[in-house]
Amino acid sequence: MVFKDRKEAGELLARAVLEKYDGRLVNPVVVAIPRGGVVVAEPIARALDAPLTLTFPRKIGAPFNEEFAIGAVTETGHVLLNPSITDEVAARFGITREYIEKKALEKIREIEERKRKFGVSDVDLYNRDVILVDDGIATGLTVKAAISEIRRERPLRIILAVPVMPEDKIEEFSSLVDDFIVLYAPTFFNAVGQFYQYFPQIEDEEVIKIIRKLSKR
Repeated sequence: MVFKDRKEAGELLARAVLEKYDGRLVNPVVVAIPRGGVVVAEPIARALDAPLTLTFPRKIGAPFNEEFAIGAVTETGHVLLNPSITDEVAARFGITREYIEKKALEKIREIEERKRKFGVSDVDLYNRDVILVDDGIATGLTVKAAISEIRRERPLRIILAVPVMPEDKIEEFSSLVDDFIVLYAPTFFNAVGQFYQYFPQIEDEEVIKIIRKLSKR
């Protein structure tokens, strides 16, 4: 299964959410992980006539290799480490507690800047059904960090909605959220982008435009 683009994936997810819950969601709010998750989340928020807000988990990359995720940090400073980073791996890559703390602080400052730039206002998630959306899951570190951050606000349920994720991640994520919808879970998985015909980087301006239209619902 290959999606045309993030918009099509979002429209298919919106249809799946409506069919599964059939008006039984409690005061729903859609929470997207920028940037790609925002485009996927837009049709879902429209279909539910629900507000759209953002959560900002940020990946922490290894020294000299930012693409290798050793952890993720949330806006409140919660750090989730990659479980594959053993003491041996940490020593090999020069990963120390001081390095993680330094990078986490840098990422938190980036999150604060992004929140201001995107004009995101806090939305009360208490006792509401939260639909958490991204454009796909690969390692899942940032999504896990987002789940832990949202859980602190005591929502009624966290429902994870993603177009694609590896089959071997299904069991793990089903234990982290209250419910989830995934449109495609292939056995062989290299990267999220391989399941989209058109998968460009999303610009900040597009995120801002979507948030301005949907955040006040």
